[in-house]
Amino acid sequence: MQDLLTKFANLTIQSDFIFKKVMSRKRICKHLLEELLQIEIADINYIEAEKTIEPDYTSHGIRLDIIVADDKNTHYNLEMQVKNNKNPNTNTHVLPKRSRYYQALLDFDLLQAGQPYDLLPPTFIIFICIFDFFEKGNYVYTFKKRCLENLELELPDEATTMLLNTKGSHGEISKDLKSFYDYVNNHIVTTDFTKQIDDEISYLKLDTKVRREYMLMEARLLDERREGIAEGKDIGFAEGKDVGLAEGEAIGMAKGEAMGIANANIATAKRLLSMGLTVQDIAKATSLPIEQIDALKAD
Repeated sequence: MQDLLTKFANLTIQSDFIFKKVMSRKRICKHLLEELLQIEIADINYIEAEKTIEPDYTSHGIRLDIIVADDKNTHYNLEMQVKNNKNPNTNTHVLPKRSRYYQALLDFDLLQAGQPYDLLPPTFIIFICIFDFFEKGNYVYTFKKRCLENLELELPDEATTMLLNTKGSHGEISKDLKSFYDYVNNHIVTTDFTKQIDDEISYLKLDTKVRREYMLMEARLLDERREGIAEGKDIGFAEGKDVGLAEGEAIGMAKGEAMGIANANIATAKRLLSMGLTVQDIAKATSLPIEQIDALKAD
């Protein structure tokens, strides 16, 4: 318990828990978006501060940290990225495919809410990265779809992905956005904006309800980790008994993770089928074999 209390007291804006709490303050989230995009936003509404889009939380559904819509119905998803993780099986960084997956799920959610596809609103997937993914030094990397044969041609699907590099040194960003980067990196308060953020974090840490929520969340995550390890061991014992305990556990945990990813892909494929997408497009989006998607369609 004391370790958790100490951990809570030392949380910074880099923590998913604190980041979500801080960005749940409308004035802070709104100002950050305005400074990043250099636009004026009259108001924002929170869609859901935390959301698991996959239908089954246990099937490796992902949590979108902060989803807001502004007064023009532009939707924004903001997420803090502290580690530049790799897939251990392919040794490739997961962030690019993560951004693609997030974009797809945001669109699916809007479509399920009854939004015709041709009226999908503009969307921004925004990753605040504590690392330079491309190692080019840019403060911001902004991506839209362009024609390779004529780079002046942009596909007007109104979907934008932005990677914010808090370690950057190149490009033009506002004073408040630069101060936000400095605060994320080093906990340095240099502007009124970062003072607002710092004060908010101090208030959060004094709130007994917030502290209790954090304790419960950590306990739940610990239980889930223990369950995952136990399940991996069980599978490992069953399938790896001939190759020894340690290797058996590794086999079981890898198999358990693969099963979770497969279930998530199947759930996504079913949703895409219900929305009328082609088998070929679904295969590309989920990496499932066409034959398997045909079987799901037949069901």
